[in-house]
Amino acid sequence: MFLIREPVFLMPKIHLIREKQNKFGGAEVYLSRLSDALQQQGVDQKIINSIFPSMLPSWLRIILFNCQVCLSKGDKFYYSLERVICSDIYRAGDGVHKVFLTVEKKSKFNPLHVVYLFIEKRCFKNAKRIIANSNMIKRQIIDTYEIDPKKIDVVYNGVEPKKLDYDISFRKLSQEFDINNKDNILLFVGSGYKRKGVKEFLHIISKLKMDNIRAFVIGKEKNIRYYQELAKELKVHSKIVFTGAREDVDDFYNISDIFVFPTHYEPFSNVVLEAMSFNNAVFTTKQNGAHEILQDDYVMQSPTDYSIVKKIELLLESPEALTSIKDQNRLKSQHFSIKKNMQKTLEIINGVMND
Repeated sequence: MFLIREPVFLMPKIHLIREKQNKFGGAEVYLSRLSDALQQQGVDQKIINSIFPSMLPSWLRIILFNCQVCLSKGDKFYYSLERVICSDIYRAGDGVHKVFLTVEKKSKFNPLHVVYLFIEKRCFKNAKRIIANSNMIKRQIIDTYEIDPKKIDVVYNGVEPKKLDYDISFRKLSQEFDINNKDNILLFVGSGYKRKGVKEFLHIISKLKMDNIRAFVIGKEKNIRYYQELAKELKVHSKIVFTGAREDVDDFYNISDIFVFPTHYEPFSNVVLEAMSFNNAVFTTKQNGAHEILQDDYVMQSPTDYSIVKKIELLLESPEALTSIKDQNRLKSQHFSIKKNMQKTLEIINGVMND
């Protein structure tokens, strides 16, 4: 064993496994943060991504990536954020695909899902240890694949604390968008609008009775035209801005008041922690593992739990209450730093290496 605070020299190299490189993906963002934190700690590590072209079908890329990493494993230590059948430790940041299929009602005969289910079962069975990023995911792993609970550790995601000047962020965004300092700003951040609840977000905005509402939807979506048309049908198109993917998302967190994330299935969304760290009131669903760190009043029972509309209105009508929950969330987010995440992760890696 070694002291986390000191540079590590004797630990074997940790190979961090993830198929895709994507600066906007939640798992990829987490991997980047973890890799940086390990590097600062002096831990020898290397990220392994797929060597195969992205134009290949998804199901084939998954098979080929498993072949790539497993055939070359040897005595390498694998800490995988991807479903592979040869990981030493698997971090189930993508949740349980079998559960996801029931939530989204996807066809199990789609080649992608057939491959995922085949590999997922063996991934959970073969890994020496599993890290779940929420208790919700731990329960799903146990219930779905009958995995020994003692094999699973829960380590919540970590966020890197940041401090931005509000005035600078607001001045910058107000030059690009039609906003002023009297607006109540609501925010959604996430790519893949259907699963993450943009339709429900738009319905929530449509039910708010206040006029001075401005809402931003940030993230990639192939079918964005559908949501833009829906905003028109709900008569909120003048209040909603669809920005697409942005590299300056922190500025939007910084100026927003309330972050709403009515997702259908999310193991533990980084965006919840990020919004909290930037002083936002946060609402999300019970289907998001991140709900475990929120007060019950801010947890939606389902993506269509529109009882939060009244709660949002009460917050916006009471600056004192809004400020209070914002401050509470910022302080709470400090307990979920990437440094603490890394320390817990290294303890688990040490345990597996020393078995």
